[in-house]
Amino acid sequence: MYPIKRNRRLRSSEALRSLVREQIITPSDFIVPLFIAEGKDIKERIPSMPDYYRMSLDHTKKEVLELWNMGLKSVLLFVKVPEELKDNKGTEAINPKGLMQRAISAIKEAAPKIIIMTDVALDPYSSFGHDGIVENNKILNDTTVEVLAQMALSHAQAGADIIAPSDMMDGRILAIRTLLEQEKFHNTGILSYSAKYASGFYGPFRSALDSAPGFGDKKTYQMDFHNRKEALTETELDIEEGADIVMVKPGLAYLDIIRDLSNQIEIPIAAYQVSGEYAMLKAASQKGWIDYDAVMYEQLVSFKRAGASLIATYCSKDAVRILG
Repeated sequence: MYPIKRNRRLRSSEALRSLVREQIITPSDFIVPLFIAEGKDIKERIPSMPDYYRMSLDHTKKEVLELWNMGLKSVLLFVKVPEELKDNKGTEAINPKGLMQRAISAIKEAAPKIIIMTDVALDPYSSFGHDGIVENNKILNDTTVEVLAQMALSHAQAGADIIAPSDMMDGRILAIRTLLEQEKFHNTGILSYSAKYASGFYGPFRSALDSAPGFGDKKTYQMDFHNRKEALTETELDIEEGADIVMVKPGLAYLDIIRDLSNQIEIPIAAYQVSGEYAMLKAASQKGWIDYDAVMYEQLVSFKRAGASLIATYCSKDAVRILG
């Protein structure tokens, strides 16, 4: 006897498959990370991240216009700080004429409608390469949070739409939200890296910004990747403190965390397909071992299927190209 119910019926053509497809990706789902460098006419290849660049502001302005015209509506900014401007106090992080602050203003001038998200953490500015202020080889939480709040305010004053704290200090969301409210930046959003794990996938990013820790590691503040329930605790606390969007980082090895959060919380969840994930895709495709477009797209869909509303990815332009 033949089966009455044949699940393959709805897979028999692309038209049928697309008709019943559960997850759809559009350009609006992507957040595009940008690496910004001092100087003019600079577009430097990043060896560990094939086809990705550090760019000076003149090239960055051209890039954001291209992104906007492609339908990509949000960028996440990171800056490469010259060594001579790094210290253990975050001095350059709150400089109103610093590279990040100038980048925000320049991008808003070039593409006024694009959503600017800004990284808030001290590692690019730190002489120790850590996300916070160091004392006796320990990362100080509360002293760091005070600087992070001032850093976030300086980004808002420059025109940032969304502040994205990636440091994992306790209490920084409340401190940032409180200061933004006091200074009347009621509509400046916060995307919190709520479940950011101490991961081996960050290497290419750290080489891109020269921000690797100068001693030890980041395991005293980033999450232990053995833990699952802790992600919900961290995320719920960030929401209580005022986060508008939460992020899971890295993405691919943490799809279970995205799904857990999606089942428990109501606000948007972002996934970060991090530099190591991107580099592996590129390296395997260059060896001819995988089809880059096919595997890249499959991974991006997996983030959406797990429950992510937004995806920060270095593959954004490639994804838009194959989406047509």
